[in-house]
Amino acid sequence: MEALVEQIEARFAELETQIVDPAVIGDRQRYAEVGREYRRMQGANALATEWRRAVDDAAGAREMLEEGEDPELRELLETARERIGELEEEIRVSMVDPDPNDDKDVIVEIQGGAGGEEADLWAGDVYRMLTKYAERRGFKTEPLQVSDGKYTFAVKGEGAFSVFKWEAGTHRVQRVPATETQGRIHTSTCTVAVLPEAEDVDIHIDQNDLQIDVYRSSGPGGQSVNTTDSAVRITHKPSGVVVSMQDEKSQLQNREKALRVLRARLYEHAVAEQRAEQAAARSAQVGTGDRAEKIRTYNYGEGRVTDHRIKLTKYALEGILEGDLEEFTNGLQADEKRRLLELQAQSTQPGT
Repeated sequence: MEALVEQIEARFAELETQIVDPAVIGDRQRYAEVGREYRRMQGANALATEWRRAVDDAAGAREMLEEGEDPELRELLETARERIGELEEEIRVSMVDPDPNDDKDVIVEIQGGAGGEEADLWAGDVYRMLTKYAERRGFKTEPLQVSDGKYTFAVKGEGAFSVFKWEAGTHRVQRVPATETQGRIHTSTCTVAVLPEAEDVDIHIDQNDLQIDVYRSSGPGGQSVNTTDSAVRITHKPSGVVVSMQDEKSQLQNREKALRVLRARLYEHAVAEQRAEQAAARSAQVGTGDRAEKIRTYNYGEGRVTDHRIKLTKYALEGILEGDLEEFTNGLQADEKRRLLELQAQSTQPGT
């Protein structure tokens, strides 16, 4: 643990220096990256500082107890030892690598599942619950599509994905619908997809991936319009995209134009791939919307909400529907960190 604490202290000190470095401040992308890591490391550094204090307290109490038994010192020592154990676990958890998408804005899609008209009504209730939750967390929401049974909106703010990714899946409700005349309880569902909002795709073209051919430009019917090899054909070997340009008399100008067109085409390809990946992620998240598929059940008769992933039940339905979801989010985040920590420990064992 001493080595891990030293590592945290050294990295945090390095980040403290970088975040006020004019060279870093002048580079927007680097400054944003340093800022994100600095904020992430603040918690770990605070825990490391408390751990050192607890270790010193325990060492001091042990030294004094060697001179004679003292009930107060014995209690101080036991308290310090207990806290050291807790802090060591918290420090390990704080250093688990975060999801690379956690800081991104998100797009949330809600759609009625099993249950017909009641499922569509339930989708609207979940939409209101999640937008209220966003407001409670200080995020901004932007409606993109709002209609009966289908709701799409953006959530903007640092860490939005880290909060809302836990809402992805099937939300099941058990209640008596307003249209039910005999008071029977119906079970309905809606599906929620939470996707990190795609950022602008930066296209970096490796010159080694290009095959550039030059030739004489020609006019209609093959008539030569230039006696020099000014026309340019660029082939992007990894993708097979080919761009030719001969409008300009200068080879350099034709090359620059061809690269601009090539970059635009590769951008289009990258965006299409992103959309395909998001579509696959959405399909994996929402499942079929069947009643048996559920991440959370909302039971109106008992005022009960159960998150089946962490077996957490709260008898506070009204508040939860008003956006009070923090306890579920905190529990799911802690569970994820514990699982990642276990995987990390397994991967460092000999023979793995």
